[in-house]
Amino acid sequence: METTTYPGNPFPMGATWDGEGVNFALYAENATRIELCLFREPYGEKEYETIRLAERTGNIWHVYLPGARPGLLYGYRVHGPYAPGEGHRFNPSKLLIDPYAKAIGGTINWHNSLFGYEIGSSEEDLSYSETDSAPFIPKSVVIDQQFDWGGDRPPKTSFVNTIIYETHVKGFTQLHPDIPEEIRGTYKGIAHPVTIEYLKNLGITAIELMPIHHFVADRHLVEKGLTNYWGYNSIGFFAPDARYAATGCCGEQVNEFKEMVKALHAAGIEVILDVVYNHTAEGNHMGPTLSFKGVDNSVYYRLTDDKRYYMDYTGTGNTLNARLPNVLRLIMDSLRYWITEMHVDGFRFDLAATLARELHEVDKLSAFFDIIHQDPVISQVKLIAEPWDLGEDGYQIGKFPNGWAEWNGKYRDSIRDYWRGADSTIGEFASRITGSADLYKDDYRRPTASINFITAHDGFTLHDLVSYNEKHNEANGEDNNDGESHNRSWNCGFEGPTDDPMVNALRKKQKKNLIATLFLSQGVPMLLAGDELGRTQQGNNNAYCQDNEISWLNWQQMDNDLVEFTKRVIRLRREHPVFSRKRWFKGQPIEGHGIEDIAWFLPEGSHMEEEHWDTDFARSLAVYLNGLCLRTRDNKGKQIFDDSFYLIFNAHDSELEFKLPPKQYGDKWQVVLNTAVDDDNSIHEAEGTIKATGRSLIVLMKEENKSA
Repeated sequence: METTTYPGNPFPMGATWDGEGVNFALYAENATRIELCLFREPYGEKEYETIRLAERTGNIWHVYLPGARPGLLYGYRVHGPYAPGEGHRFNPSKLLIDPYAKAIGGTINWHNSLFGYEIGSSEEDLSYSETDSAPFIPKSVVIDQQFDWGGDRPPKTSFVNTIIYETHVKGFTQLHPDIPEEIRGTYKGIAHPVTIEYLKNLGITAIELMPIHHFVADRHLVEKGLTNYWGYNSIGFFAPDARYAATGCCGEQVNEFKEMVKALHAAGIEVILDVVYNHTAEGNHMGPTLSFKGVDNSVYYRLTDDKRYYMDYTGTGNTLNARLPNVLRLIMDSLRYWITEMHVDGFRFDLAATLARELHEVDKLSAFFDIIHQDPVISQVKLIAEPWDLGEDGYQIGKFPNGWAEWNGKYRDSIRDYWRGADSTIGEFASRITGSADLYKDDYRRPTASINFITAHDGFTLHDLVSYNEKHNEANGEDNNDGESHNRSWNCGFEGPTDDPMVNALRKKQKKNLIATLFLSQGVPMLLAGDELGRTQQGNNNAYCQDNEISWLNWQQMDNDLVEFTKRVIRLRREHPVFSRKRWFKGQPIEGHGIEDIAWFLPEGSHMEEEHWDTDFARSLAVYLNGLCLRTRDNKGKQIFDDSFYLIFNAHDSELEFKLPPKQYGDKWQVVLNTAVDDDNSIHEAEGTIKATGRSLIVLMKEENKSA
């Protein structure tokens, strides 16, 4: 019997269950016919029913199926011209994933039928494949969006109080011995009390999850026995990836993700998603036809003048066409969905400069930013840009609009160079640890615009940063030609693992120097998961394809001393607002206090002068932070005061003696942190001296009680 259908509505897009049936809506401007195909199994070889979308409102095709329910499996076949030279790649023999699918029932099973052309043909992508791809592509899933949030409320932690932990859903818990084996590497694993207790004890306020939008493992990787572990290859911008679900792939992954968010929120921890809206998993003109390419290629992608080919600002083969209204709408609908339905607290935009490109130039006043700024939902969450792409003028650090924070690559480079002893100016280092005013201040942004990090998923781990001079990516199968070759790393005298106690002691101190610098710098700190454990990737600085022990956190080999040190320095930051100022330093005497909010000193105790800042051989300095001059009020309007601190940085390889400042800055100072000595609580008089071990950082706190 033929299924009864109603005309349905163009909105909302995608498949929406209203309690009585399901409305289907698909945008396809240049299509000539669209068929909705229903399946009984996630990898069903043939649809049991085909329903034509006979209604079209503008460029949106739609139909309503009364009686249809959540769990229904479906896909689309879209008819139209197959004319790659004109930008059209319609091919109804290719079953397509709904661009608005809220769940996708599994992963791609690679097969030649997934390509719109005949693999091996001399005509390449100009040829035409008639082989049905349905058996090899996962089906879209109708979901029930109802969920008992139980009064869930977002923590809404201000940026100034935020501490971000970048992690991978699978890698974080896959080897954790205290988490049940059946839920390791899943959303449930992240939500487990053991995981949440660890994050809270560490002092984390937000986890930044590497991509969880449903993604595709590249064919060339799968054929080599590898996979796309990082997940920067999205195909479903509304669907949490089924790989990370312990409970099932036919809609269960949605509720499991929500349960994770709910549990983290209950612990006061925000969830930030790393999102990839700049490209999709369909690659270039030789890539597969999985969704957008077959729905309406010329609309969803940016094409060159020769429309057979794609603009590629990302190095992945294609670029989504965020200039066009329907693609912008898809991105904005996706963002709103994750906020309103999935309760996430913010986004980190991969290669965000790509989204800002109007024609070829990056334009910070592009439609992408205009829409976000005026949107009452999206504009209220944390927005973090990776401020570069691979196109011309793609390095846009410091150029994103007010309201955005940015991954500060200049901070990373400067801090690495300082502690490894590379030629760099002390002025650059001072600028980075005080919030990078040169990048953000002129646009009325605050220090919190800078997301400070030493390491991230892409590159060496912290342990490897101090253990390797060269990358060791042989496991990736590319003859060690992949990954960054200039890592600003230093192996401390020996390449890789060693039993030399002096080398290992230096590495341990360097890790503490880098961690302490990160959390005592103005701006928002981001810690790479496992850096506090001493995690190694064996020198692999591009482990994107390593879904194994190279990438997973090894909890049974954790460096407990480094974990405790990290907790200590995070606690110091969280307890003292002088390390997370809301306003910029003025560097001049503050009215009513007589001394500066910040002052810089040479080791001999004299103030640094202009000529000292540009010397490329300088390796030491001290900085005074005045806790009485924060110029900040709390939420009730009360002035905030803090203790004052004196920080000593010695990147020389030998011990230096530092003279403390005169009494006007403080009568007595107590050491509260010393990266060279575990239990240094010594007290020092004004203008007295203190010895700083080679390559060490010392934090002293003024002994007097703070007062208004």
